[in-house]
Amino acid sequence: MSGQRLDKWLWCARLIKTRSGAARLIAAGKVRINGARAVKASRFVHAGDVVTATPTGRLFVVRVVGAAETRGPASLARTLYEDLTPRETPSPGLVKAASPRGPRPTKRDRRRLDALRTHPL
Repeated sequence: MSGQRLDKWLWCARLIKTRSGAARLIAAGKVRINGARAVKASRFVHAGDVVTATPTGRLFVVRVVGAAETRGPASLARTLYEDLTPRETPSPGLVKAASPRGPRPTKRDRRRLDALRTHPL
């Protein structure tokens, strides 16, 4: 792989929906290659480069593995990069919040709390 334009690579890898959207993202300064901000959509990416971007507020970090002449199916797009995005493990407090009752107390829970406050053990 000799290289491919960054905007075209992001589009072919299906990380961004449109090529013009990729160019806007790059112009906004939300894409980095090997830690340095990419300022032009015409910047070439090569195999081994690490691309970091934050479209719509979510972070993705990928290592470029290959390039494609045209945009193909999603199965082909996944072969163009290696996903390095860090995955967060939920903290113990967040696991409890995901319970069916939700993070807020119910009316019954509030009554029990009020009863404990007014009549301590």
